[in-house]
Amino acid sequence: MQTDKTCPDDAPAQGADATNRVAEDREGAGDEAATTPPDPEQGTETDASDADATAPAEEQPEDPATTIVALNVALEAAQEEIESLNDRALRATAEVENVRKRADRSVANAHKFALEKFTGDLLPVIDSFERALEAALALASENDAAGSTVEGIELSLRLMNETLGRHGVEAIDPVGEPFNPSYHEAMSMVPNPDAEPGSVLQVVQKGYTLNERLVRPARVLVAKAPE
Repeated sequence: MQTDKTCPDDAPAQGADATNRVAEDREGAGDEAATTPPDPEQGTETDASDADATAPAEEQPEDPATTIVALNVALEAAQEEIESLNDRALRATAEVENVRKRADRSVANAHKFALEKFTGDLLPVIDSFERALEAALALASENDAAGSTVEGIELSLRLMNETLGRHGVEAIDPVGEPFNPSYHEAMSMVPNPDAEPGSVLQVVQKGYTLNERLVRPARVLVAKAPE
């Protein structure tokens, strides 16, 4: 009876063949899995579920009446703001115009009354000429030679008054006129039955105005009814 014996040298070769076959089987399974197409229905269901999960909630339409009310409120607020801005603009314009007018008046008055101080300083000179004329007239009544002196004083006084008149200076000589405290200064009350009570009887010193502004009041005696 013969017994089969395996050669010890054949065992390693058989083990290597088995290992190679296992590796080939694994590679074949991987290639089959890689080449197998995905199921279209399964992919569609997954995408649909994802889209449903991420889709925003549908907004509810607003009530038209509510929208109209909100727009009316916004319109009224805008109109009030416009009216407020217009009012502020008008006030600012009026203020600028008032400032301009005040500035114009100030400039005009500066030119108009620039001679006020000079006129006040010149009035005592005119008073002296008038007193000199009165004295010369009294002297001329007694001495005919004083006539030329009277003429010279009258000419000088007339030229001075004309010059002042060209610059807006006017004399106040209110004999017979009602007493006016705005332009007259009462020195005394004199009883006089022939004069209207409260009227000017005599001018002690003439007054003067510059462009209708009082420079010096006229000093006067005022009539009153006899007691």
